[in-house]
Order: sequence, then structure tokens, then C-alpha cells
Amino acid sequence: MKASDVIAIGDLAARAGVSVSAIRFYEARGLLSPFRNNGGQRRFLRSDIRRLSFILIAQQLGLSIEAIRAELAKLPDGRTPTAKDWTWMSTGIRALIEDRIATLTRTRDLLDGCIGCGCLSLERCALYNPDDRAGKRGAGARYVLGDEPLL
Repeated sequence: MKASDVIAIGDLAARAGVSVSAIRFYEARGLLSPFRNNGGQRRFLRSDIRRLSFILIAQQLGLSIEAIRAELAKLPDGRTPTAKDWTWMSTGIRALIEDRIATLTRTRDLLDGCIGCGCLSLERCALYNPDDRAGKRGAGARYVLGDEPLL
């Protein structure tokens, strides 16, 4: 490995626009795997810039740390991921994004009608949730989660 293939934690932080402590956070959760030089300092592969960028984008999309870890586990260790690697990995994320879009669309559409109808399984709602029918299906925002209102 050439010296130009590795970067220090501060350089990675500056390049990605995050704090060093954020990188340590991701490392502690198994999302980044630096190695140590002879002086015990963390060193990262240049390809970790892409991994870190992916982590930040995935978090903005609402993916959990566990989901991000599972997706990153699909990438090869010890070499820079290729475009084919990233394309293959993105197929799993696409399904998560589509589910998120569907949930957001349902939320938007329900907000246009009545913000409380079934969303909190209210005991009284003459329009969408009479006699708390949504609550019989389980806890949470039943209609936003995808249950069809019982009219």
C-alpha cells in the first residue's frame, strides 16, 4: 500500500465535512475500520471517503446505523469498491427508499384530510377511526404505516 492510499483521521474529517468525533462514532459502531500506523495513529484508506459519504447520505435518508452497517458489509474489504460494487449495493437501498417515499406520501395525503384520524389510534374520530378501529390493529400510526382505513 502506498502512502498516498491512506489518510489521517483529521484529513478524512476535513474532506467529508464532519468532526473527528463523528468518525470515531462511526468507527465504534463498525461502519469504518481504520488501521493503526507504527505510532498508533488511526489511518484510513482513501476509499473510506466514499464510505463516509455513503454513511452521511444514508443517515439523511433515515437509515438506521444497523441498516447502514448491513449495506456496507456488502462492499469488499481491503480494496476500493468499484462502480459495480456500489451499483450492486444500491439495489437494497432502493427498496428502503421506495418504502420511505410511500410512507411520506401517505403521511402527506393524510395530513391534507385530518391530522389525527387514526394516526394516534384516538378513541374518538367520527371521520376515519370511529370506536378506535385502528387501535385494534396494533399500536402506532396505523394509517401512516400502510393500513387501509376501515370506512
